[in-house]
Amino acid sequence: MATTPLRVYGGVTGSDRQAERRALFLEAGLELLGSPDGDPSLTVRGVCRQAGLANRYFYENFTDRDELATAVYDHVVNEIATTALDAVTVVDDAEMKVRTGLATIVRLIAADPRRGRLLFSPFLAGTPLAHRRTESTRLFTQLLGTQARQVYGVQGGARLELLSSFLVGGLAQTLTAWLDGDLAASETEIVEWCSEIFLATSELPQRPRDGRAP
Repeated sequence: MATTPLRVYGGVTGSDRQAERRALFLEAGLELLGSPDGDPSLTVRGVCRQAGLANRYFYENFTDRDELATAVYDHVVNEIATTALDAVTVVDDAEMKVRTGLATIVRLIAADPRRGRLLFSPFLAGTPLAHRRTESTRLFTQLLGTQARQVYGVQGGARLELLSSFLVGGLAQTLTAWLDGDLAASETEIVEWCSEIFLATSELPQRPRDGRAP
């Protein structure tokens, strides 16, 4: 059976209108999932009310609430990862790459704390997003490891994986405490202090597997 093409109304194509509605649902999902208390019981009705759209438009874009939550999470992760990579790519100095990357991530989260709550909030730990969090942590760990190899010449292997995981996990915990108000520091201080830790880690002497100094 042939499908009916989406019509043009007011100079806007049907596909563009659908994309606009999808964007509204993503924004509504971020607003609910990224609220200070979190909303692990995200509902289709609640999202439609937040977006100001009818239920039928929800199912035009998503099969269920879990698919929406995953789409919102992926959108935020991709936005942060892409923006940070674009920022460090145009910087030549190794130290400035670290500071620029961290500054970009912290700035994005500070500009919209909903992003940070979505990525780190314990309220969402038992939701379908738990698996996505594991995947995104692995993504950022791999990105950090790649930068360490390319910029500092750090050898790959278990040691680099451990350091990358340690730094990514520590940064996540730091930003969580900062967003919750448990860490009294400015945005500039967060970037500076975390940069010092990242840079100090890159200077740690590499040892062979038997633990003896080279």
